[in-house]
Parts: sequence; C-alpha cells; structure tokens
Amino acid sequence: MDLHILDHRLRVTSISKNGLISYTHPLIKLIFLRNRTCCKFFSLTETPENYTVVLDEEGFKELPPSEHLQVESSIWLSLNVASNGNAYSSSQAVGVTKIAKSVIAPLAQQHVSVFMLSTYQTDFILVREKDLSVVISTLEEEFNIFREVGGEYLPVGCQDFTNDLQKNGKEAIQPTVHPVLIPQNQFCVMSLDPETLPSIATLLIDVLFYSNSPKEDSGSSADQDLDCIKFFSFSLIEGYISLVMDTEAQRRFPADLLFTSSSGELWRMVRIGGQPLGFDECGIVAQISQPLADGDISAYYISTFSFDHALVPEEDIVSVTDMLHNQRKEPATT
Repeated sequence: MDLHILDHRLRVTSISKNGLISYTHPLIKLIFLRNRTCCKFFSLTETPENYTVVLDEEGFKELPPSEHLQVESSIWLSLNVASNGNAYSSSQAVGVTKIAKSVIAPLAQQHVSVFMLSTYQTDFILVREKDLSVVISTLEEEFNIFREVGGEYLPVGCQDFTNDLQKNGKEAIQPTVHPVLIPQNQFCVMSLDPETLPSIATLLIDVLFYSNSPKEDSGSSADQDLDCIKFFSFSLIEGYISLVMDTEAQRRFPADLLFTSSSGELWRMVRIGGQPLGFDECGIVAQISQPLADGDISAYYISTFSFDHALVPEEDIVSVTDMLHNQRKEPATT
C-alpha cells in the first residue's frame, strides 16, 4: 500500500463554549464561503467541553487570537493510507482500525504521538512535523511513501531525512489504560455533495452554534455513561464533506441530501479519557485500535483537543465494551 504525506501544515485548536460568539464569523466563512478563503483542510468538532478546530495555515489565519482560543504549539502533518493510488473512496471505509493499526502501533513503539481524524471518505493520521523523519524510517518497510508537493506525489525515504529513530530521546513505555465512557447516542457517519451545502446552511448553523443537548446539564458525572452527549463533527477537506452526528440531529436534515453507506449503519461511541488527555502521551489510539482490529471490528476514530472518540458498529458495542473493560483489568506488562 501507499502512504501519502499530504501537502497541509495543520494547527490543532480549541474554542471555548462561552467564546464561540467571537468566532462564528470566521467559522461561517470557512464552512460556507469557500471562494473567500484558501483553506483546503478544515474540521470542526463540538464536544461537551469545547469546539476542536483542525485547519491548515491559511484557515488558521482566519481565527483571531483571544483568551477563548487555545492552540497546540506544534505544526501537524497529515498522513493518509491509499489503496490503488486513490486516497478517497466513494464507499464507506471498512476495517479502518486495521489500516490505523499498521501505522499507529509502530509509531507508538517509537514514541510518536498521533492525532486521528476519521471521515466518511478516509482516515487522516496527524503527526507532528518534527517527527516526520521518525515516521518515515518506521513505516517505509510497510509502505511506499510519497509526499505531496505542488499537487504531485513524489517518493520519499529515510535517506531524504536525518535518520535518527532515537531522536525523541525516550523509550516506548507501557501506555496508561484510560477509562472509557459509552454514551447512549446512536451516531451516523455521512457525507454531502458540496454543491448542496447552501441548501442546509441555516440548519447547519443552528446545529453547530445554537442547539444545546437536552441532557447536557443533567446527571452527575457518575451517571454520564447513561446519558447522551453532545457530539457533532463537520469536515471539509479538499472539497469532500464528512458529517458525524447523532440520530436526533440527523432527523433535522433532509433525508435526500445526506448520504451514507447502503446499509445505513448506526454507530455507537466509545469516548476515551477520564480527564483531558493532552498531546504528548503515545499509544492512546493504538490501545483502542489494536483490540478492535484483532476482533475484526471496523471503527472511525476522531481525536479532539480534550478526549478521543471511537465509533463502532452498534451491533458490536457490547463486545467492544467487554473487550475494553477486560483490558483495564489486565495487569500491565513490564
């Protein structure tokens, strides 16, 4: 298979809920007015804590600095596993956990932190720009690696970089097994023809900026896993739109405009982390994706500024829950 290093230099940011009013103008511009921005990579995910915005440097220029905007300090590059030379597929991805495992597990062994963004079309694996030489050295035996330069994909190898697998200065360590939360929402992973985006603009603005989850403020933290949580993700990357929303939000949209796989599969969420995860710990994605791949369970995976989220088929949620709970009980190996 081919591994593409895409021609985007990305920033990972967070907008606080009470600061959203300061950013509605630039966000609306980035989502709906493509002819007024040079941004080619944009993703906005709402969680109960905040809004995570991942975007390229052109898009980042649209966000004014303020006390409500947190910016992770690194520049991130996007990796994409392509089959038959085509990174984007017209059908819903199957077995994305196995694709992620072939990349993420080896990187975790080399202490490379990753930030995952699954979309309807494909999976983007974000790595820090400073780690690129380690990434290439680690993965070049498994993949033919190409880097996008000016719209063309040029082959690269470790000889093109400083080959230093120990440059992080740390040995791979046993990752913390983080607690997981299983909300009750059923989720849909869908796409939309960009030409029809204006026809749902008012609905999308309402859902993104004005709607509140009815259970957002109810229940104690101990009962959170019995509740539905607010989660909505919109990505516009190289002209392809991806939407992740629960079925309650989906019912607000015209059924003939949003499309999903022919099976119309519903997904359940596994939210990883009891407290904000940060960006430096390695192996978080691997500890979820590896057992899912071993069980032949496909999944979408969306990292956010505070927590990680895996979406698994609804029919597999019981076995996934048991699998992850058993993983927490297993003693760590040294």
